[in-house]
Amino acid sequence: MLNILGMIILIIILFIIILLYIGVKITLIYDKKGSELNGCLKILILKKIKVYSVSYPSEDEDDGEDETDEDRDHKDIFELLKPCFEYFKEFVKSFMKCIKITRLENHLVFGLDSYADTAQYIGYIWSILIVINNANEKAHFTAEPSFSGSVFDGDGNNELDINILKLIPPAIKLISKKEVRELIKGVKNG
Repeated sequence: MLNILGMIILIIILFIIILLYIGVKITLIYDKKGSELNGCLKILILKKIKVYSVSYPSEDEDDGEDETDEDRDHKDIFELLKPCFEYFKEFVKSFMKCIKITRLENHLVFGLDSYADTAQYIGYIWSILIVINNANEKAHFTAEPSFSGSVFDGDGNNELDINILKLIPPAIKLISKKEVRELIKGVKNG
């Protein structure tokens, strides 16, 4: 009886490790034209099973009022955040190593009221996009000028794979720091 229970526990642990190693896939698709924005965010495990999905504009519009914490003193939280900056910087570096970019396809339509300003700023945008596109072979950013007034539209299809198993040690290292735990308590207690 103990052998069967031990095998079941071992299989469950093995499944969890495989799940953590394969990781999570995050997909963001958006399309903005004028003042209309449509988009979808999906989080998938095992790169196939949808865990979370949200669309904008959402089908169920909630008319509930947003709660704001006006009693929270932001200066106190900022003081708690200062000693944690180096720890968060180290965590972000580790986090970036856990991310694999599958697809980054974005297109921007940009225009201003002045033709000269449009041409000048689209030149700046193109020069930035060249650097981004050359930094990663999966990145495909494009931009086009619009000389028909003030325009800032875009659409994109982005996919990221996150290896959670590689993320666990840096997360534990971050949480083990006393200053970070004090920051979490300060944010939680307000």
